[in-house]
Amino acid sequence: MASGYGEILRTRHAARLLVGTLVGRLPNAVAPIAIVLYVRAAGGSYSLAGALAAVYGVTNAVGQPLLGRLVDLYGQPRVQLPGAVVSALAMAVFACGDPEAAVLPWVSVALAGLTTPPLEGGLRALWPSVLREEKSVHTAYAMDAVAQEVMFTVGPLLVTGSVALWSERAALLLANGLGVLGALSVVISEPSRRWRSQEREAHWLGALRSPGLLALLGAYLCVGAAIGSINVAGVSYADGHGGETAYGWLLAGLGLGGLVGGTVYGARQWTGTPERRLTVLVALLAVCYVPLLLRPGAVAMTGLAAVAGLFLAPSLACAFVVVDRHAPRGTVTEAFSWLVTTFMVGSSLGTAVAGPVVERGGTAWGFALPGLAGACALLVLLLAAPALRPPDAAVAGGLTAGPGGVSTPAEGAENDRNGAAEPGFRSGHRA
Repeated sequence: MASGYGEILRTRHAARLLVGTLVGRLPNAVAPIAIVLYVRAAGGSYSLAGALAAVYGVTNAVGQPLLGRLVDLYGQPRVQLPGAVVSALAMAVFACGDPEAAVLPWVSVALAGLTTPPLEGGLRALWPSVLREEKSVHTAYAMDAVAQEVMFTVGPLLVTGSVALWSERAALLLANGLGVLGALSVVISEPSRRWRSQEREAHWLGALRSPGLLALLGAYLCVGAAIGSINVAGVSYADGHGGETAYGWLLAGLGLGGLVGGTVYGARQWTGTPERRLTVLVALLAVCYVPLLLRPGAVAMTGLAAVAGLFLAPSLACAFVVVDRHAPRGTVTEAFSWLVTTFMVGSSLGTAVAGPVVERGGTAWGFALPGLAGACALLVLLLAAPALRPPDAAVAGGLTAGPGGVSTPAEGAENDRNGAAEPGFRSGHRA
């Protein structure tokens, strides 16, 4: 099962890019909990801590597609590393100041979120030029989705360990310092330095002018809402089933399901179009949320949480492929960043909605939300099926067609000479 992943990791540059991206994204994974812990340790209220964490999340969601567009225009090193440095410096200002001050903490947290580099989208744009074969890239997307589950599990442990050994301030500084080192490792690599986006058509909407991408973003807004609502419903469930321990196991079950599902999905090659496969995966995702309504004891609930998490990583991996197929020419980093942003916004919306629902209707209604959100995601994909038709592709002497434009045979030959992806990939090429 792991042979496909092992083959990818043995490919030159692949392991470095994956590990560097994960380390570089640590600030994204740990910022909410690290900010809350620091503000509370400094004597601030939960309301202040939550508000500052929310500011980071909102500005991060805004900054990802904006910086992604700059990456497509100017290359990765000119955007990713300066963004990481500015973000880390802004967070250092926050960590060394008074979180209850009137202006500085809000400005510094907002700047840290806004300038966080789009390393996640950048990695997915690099895979075709590193791996070359389409089947390998699809496996890499699945491995990428699994790695995200690991990062969001290990990241909080890093924060709590740093707090135990040193302090809340040290945890913030350490995570953001590691983020800079991860970004540096990526941007000084040969694939990142040589990568250039394909020539793009000037348009103010950028990647958002693709109907297929808009449909995908609508669906993953709902998937994000499902995840956000589980987080809140899980807290309510844990109050009557063992407190924080039960909540921790529930989240661990979701993560374990994601790891298993993503590993199995990436271990084989799939037939049919990714667009159709994505619809099936989202349908399975929605169905697997329904058993959470049973709310059994903590052990059984952990098992149901694992089942609920099974199809998240596979659906994300498949969504990455669909993004690459539908992103207009020269906008792939921006397009991937929009997917990240939409998922984050959806998660925030799910959290916001689940709170009042749980307070008024109880835990059962809270766990009804993930299934409803998953059903909405499926409905979006079904209604948007015309926009998500597989892009026409004709391969003849390097000829590839897609929604963003057409490469001539000469351009295809040039891409092959320069180390570009195989026909059918439009993520970018080496200069």
